[in-house]
Amino acid sequence: MAPSIPHFTHDRVTVADGVALRVAVGGSGSPVVLLHGFPQTHLMWRHVAAGLAADHTVICPDLRGYGDSDKPADLDGTAYAKRTMAADVVALARALGHERFALAGHDRGALVAVRAGLDHPDAVTHLAALDVLPTLDMWDVLRGTSAAVGFHLYLMAQPPGLPEQLIGAAPDAFFGHFLDVWTRDRDALPDAVRAAYLKASREAVPSIVADYRASAGIDVAHDRADRDSGNRLGMPVTVLQQDWGAALGYDAAALWRAWAPDLRHDTVDCGHFMAEEAPGEVTAALRALLAREGGRVPA
Repeated sequence: MAPSIPHFTHDRVTVADGVALRVAVGGSGSPVVLLHGFPQTHLMWRHVAAGLAADHTVICPDLRGYGDSDKPADLDGTAYAKRTMAADVVALARALGHERFALAGHDRGALVAVRAGLDHPDAVTHLAALDVLPTLDMWDVLRGTSAAVGFHLYLMAQPPGLPEQLIGAAPDAFFGHFLDVWTRDRDALPDAVRAAYLKASREAVPSIVADYRASAGIDVAHDRADRDSGNRLGMPVTVLQQDWGAALGYDAAALWRAWAPDLRHDTVDCGHFMAEEAPGEVTAALRALLAREGGRVPA
């Protein structure tokens, strides 16, 4: 049996023309939406979601293009723009009865969360981003040989065709590489969970590449327009990151503060998959975020 979040129900919810998201929902109380990263699915939140469900309605979708959610073809370069994916999240919450909600994302999901906060400030009350930089800053800090750590960003930024062919030729080797090298505690990803991530990813190569390709194109344009206009995240924001700034030579907190004036930025002593490697620390950080000024979102 495939692993799942215990005591959560699963459904498919239509969020756009021809696009439905697979979503796991559990608990009761004020709503919190949790967005997964690469190369994973909503399952990455299984520990944190179970903890938050004690007093929150916890909503864990597979992003469009991932897991059991729909994977539309990217015909014009906008299907996997973070603006499009953020609109999915807002539509999902509304379909479940929530006009306002707290939002946390990891990795790719964090980029979607940030775009949702910028585009839909009346909907997102609190925002957390785990182990990522805003798209515009991410490209700026990758220089010289240090950029080798992000080789996949450059591969999947290439025009359609070659990246899909290369990754599709050995998907388990490609996606498994990141599950292995980004994890410090191998026990945090049990065999059944790792197998579920690999299966979901190998079945979604074109849409995963399209998601990354968007972050080398249309997402940069959207971020630059916001920076130029002074659009920032007005809600309380928490960022948890590995200490990449020290490793690559930049001030991560300063980069984030330019986008989020009400910021709490902390580094963590674990691998990239922190919701699975340090779920207690992540859950505590999210609870602290939800307690900050602005109050709890209504149930």
